[in-house]
Amino acid sequence: MSNMNIDQVLAQMRVLRDQASSNKVEAPDNSADFSTLLKQSIDQVNDVQQQAGKLAQSFEAGQTDTSLAEVMVSLQKANVSFQGMVQVRNKLVDAYKDVMNMSI
Repeated sequence: MSNMNIDQVLAQMRVLRDQASSNKVEAPDNSADFSTLLKQSIDQVNDVQQQAGKLAQSFEAGQTDTSLAEVMVSLQKANVSFQGMVQVRNKLVDAYKDVMNMSI
């Protein structure tokens, strides 16, 4: 995930937090729908993983002139982006459970 997407997700989460605490804060006009933003983030994580996998396969086959360091960095970027997405998913599941346990 790029820094821009992380900042957008964080901004959206702050707006939702403020709305939940009954503060009247309006979302910025340039913000996207949360589900669209989440889908784009997941797609970007998938793209990073696909590119890292292709780079590793081509390195193993000796088809590219990339160094082992570049391959390892791309694999680590894919791993970090995936772990970040897992953490976001875990927080969303926790938030869903909290909402479902609320009494009306």
